[in-house]
Amino acid sequence: MTDRFHSLTVALDKDMRDDDAQSLIAAILHFKGVISVGGNVTDSGMWMAEQRALDVLRKQMLDILFPKIKGT
Repeated sequence: MTDRFHSLTVALDKDMRDDDAQSLIAAILHFKGVISVGGNVTDSGMWMAEQRALDVLRKQMLDILFPKIKGT
């Protein structure tokens, strides 16, 4: 037996202005089975979460590139 999806989520590689997204939204609406497309507005909480995630990744990369020497 296979699973059934009721919706799909598309993530953009960067924030896009709503007027720039209209052509993309129109294109997605042309896919078979699509009845609605909506956008999620970026807010300061999203920006903060991205910055914190980037900070964690930067620290992890520094730990990989410059490991701490035990005993010093």
